Amino acid sequence: MSSTLKDQLIVAISSRALFDFEEENCLFESGDAHAYTRLQLDRIDQPAAPGVAFSLVKKLLAFNTGGIKRVEVVMLSRNDPVSGMRVFRSAQAHGLKHIQRGVFTQGRDPFHYLKPLGAHLFLSANGADVAQALALGYPAAQVATQAVRASDAHPTEVRIAFDGDAVLFSDEAERVFQSDGLDAFQNHESEKAALPLPPGPFHPFLTALHRLQQTGNEAMRIRTALVTARSAPANERPIRTLLHWGITLDEALFLGGLPKGEFLREFQPDFFFDDQNGHIQHAARHVPAGHVAAGIANAGASNHAQAKNTGQP
Repeated sequence: MSSTLKDQLIVAISSRALFDFEEENCLFESGDAHAYTRLQLDRIDQPAAPGVAFSLVKKLLAFNTGGIKRVEVVMLSRNDPVSGMRVFRSAQAHGLKHIQRGVFTQGRDPFHYLKPLGAHLFLSANGADVAQALALGYPAAQVATQAVRASDAHPTEVRIAFDGDAVLFSDEAERVFQSDGLDAFQNHESEKAALPLPPGPFHPFLTALHRLQQTGNEAMRIRTALVTARSAPANERPIRTLLHWGITLDEALFLGGLPKGEFLREFQPDFFFDDQNGHIQHAARHVPAGHVAAGIANAGASNHAQAKNTGQP
């Protein structure tokens, strides 16, 4: 009987998102791909250090208990198959025994494989791949490889923080803000407070997380937070939207434009998703973070990313 990924939360992740391959990547970007491969082969028995998304992946995999596979993590990388050997060995060395599947494309576009995987999340350090995945309708984020690593203060909780507009929700309201300013935005959201916002690019991931949380697990639980620049009276519509979806978040931070980093530091997420690079750069000083290049704030970004589609993910 063939294997199936049905009813699992499926995360596709690149090598540099899961492990710290920044030194190796610098060699690759110098233009010497053969030297890069030789270095990876020379270091095949040297486990790579954990990367920015390592904590998120490790905790999600902890839901695989009692012989039941609830989470599948698949390596999806522009790396070559030789480098892929080190990736799998590093995963085993760090106790990530459930990572057994991988696609290594040796520089070619990997995002096409998201469809047969049915991925609920794609994490990569390659902005072009992330932009393409989002364009195809898959939740995806470019990992800020310079971000600090996750706190180990909550070993039995997967903590995930989301921005709202253009991440969990569509950018409908953000477009009003960008074109007409804050007052128009507040009025727009007050008038439509009872009308659910359309789903954003990360709605499928949030839904899959919610299903995973409902399975129940004594060893691990999920704690989520909405961290948004919104403030009252524009706070009501997002909460009503989540209720309409049948989903509740554990925390909601309506910051009214305050910098998010310090608040995220107190929440201590394993990962934070936001559509604005400025928020990600600030957040990355405090927590693991990734940029969701979606919505009006990133208009034209996908074309720019495609033009720079080079380097390992």
